Parts: sequence; C-alpha cells; structure tokens
Amino acid sequence: MRVGLFVPCYVDAFHPEVGQATLELLERFGLDVDYPFDQTCCGQPMTNTGCHEESRATEELFVKNFSEYDYIVAPSGSCVNQVRRNFTALEQTEEVTAVRAKTFELVEFLHDILKVDAFPWAEFPHKVALHNNCNALRGLSIASMSELRNERFSKPKDLLGKVRGLEFVDIARPDECCGFGGTFSVFEEGISSRMGQDKARDQARSGADYVTSSDSSCLMHQEGCARRLQLGQKYIHISQILNGSRA
Repeated sequence: MRVGLFVPCYVDAFHPEVGQATLELLERFGLDVDYPFDQTCCGQPMTNTGCHEESRATEELFVKNFSEYDYIVAPSGSCVNQVRRNFTALEQTEEVTAVRAKTFELVEFLHDILKVDAFPWAEFPHKVALHNNCNALRGLSIASMSELRNERFSKPKDLLGKVRGLEFVDIARPDECCGFGGTFSVFEEGISSRMGQDKARDQARSGADYVTSSDSSCLMHQEGCARRLQLGQKYIHISQILNGSRA
C-alpha cells in the first residue's frame, strides 16, 4: 500500500510536529509513505469565501501530486472534506474522481481502512476532552451528531480508547463550533472569538488536562482563546497521542 501524505498549510506553518507525528504513526504500521515536496494548499480558503474558480490551480496541483498513490492521508478533517466534497472547479475526470475518493482524514483511515485494534506504544495518563471539527463531524461522519437521535459512535474515541492511561471527560456542548471556520475567524473576528471563548470555558469546566482533535486549526484557535482567558487545559493533536506522546 502506497500512501501519499498531505500536510495542510497551517500544520506546516504552525504545527509541523503534527505532520511529523502523522508520518511516524503511519510508518509504524508498515506503510510506504511518501511526501510530495511540491504540494501546496488544497484550495479550501478560496472555496470557503465563494471563490471556487480561484481554487482551480491548487486543485489541479493536488491531483497531479497525489494521483499515483493508493491512498492520500491528511491530519485534517476540514482539508479532506474540501477534497472529497468541494473539488468542483475541475472537470470531473476519472483521475480527479479517483483522487477525491481515496483521500482520507487520519482518524477515518486508521479506523476504517487499516482497522487498527491496538497502539501498544501509546500511553497518555491524562484526562482528555475531545473536539470534533465541524467538517470532520458533519462532512466526513467521524462521529455521531449529538442533536440526532441515532446510534452513538465516535471513531476518534474508539482509537483513543486503545491508549493506556487516557481518561475521557465530557464537555456540556460537544458538537458546538469553536468559531474558527477558516476565513470566518478573519472576517467575523468578534463572533469567532466569543465562540472560541465559550468552547474553552466549557472544556475547562469539564476538568480536562488536555483537549485533542484531528484538526490543528480548531485546536490553534481554542488554545489562543484559553491562554487569553488564563485557563489551564492544554491542546494536542490526536496524531501525537496515538504516536506515543505523553504530554
């Protein structure tokens, strides 16, 4: 199995350790992982602001970079949702549709494709609250939505439940958006900040030592809000926990 690793722009710029943890984690399972060095943005910022045609070049480059792999994996639900659902500027050729179909967010790849049943190297002796990015939750269905009356499931919790010493704590409004929303946090700064503060306070009340998610963008926003409010919880990407980080 050949896997192409896609590392989102904000991970590369602000949290390169998440990309490194993702690579190491995938390699632990004996996968042949490659990182195309000329990869760039997936085009999500342009699409989010309605500029679909402006994302054409980034979509074309993404397809060119990743078409040869069996799977494309990224530590980001929002970027994977962009590829799977919003790659609309391009003509939907067989090559384009194939790339879109085989692009997976890290959690769903481990859970649905590899069907991982153990992380023997992982131990995280802390109380942990889980945040599901809106795109990962509602676009990729990595967990059940709390407002729907259907069978409860959570792929991130299934994986984290295999980590020794990790204790889950629940927040009051688990599926409420944190307010990041990519360009939303730029154009609606006040609303975005208040939503992030509400989220951070909810997490603090839960008694969590750490908050984890499969999206660094949300964690970055929430961590900034928590620091400004002088709250005590820390933030860590799920790839780092599953790869064996203890703090």
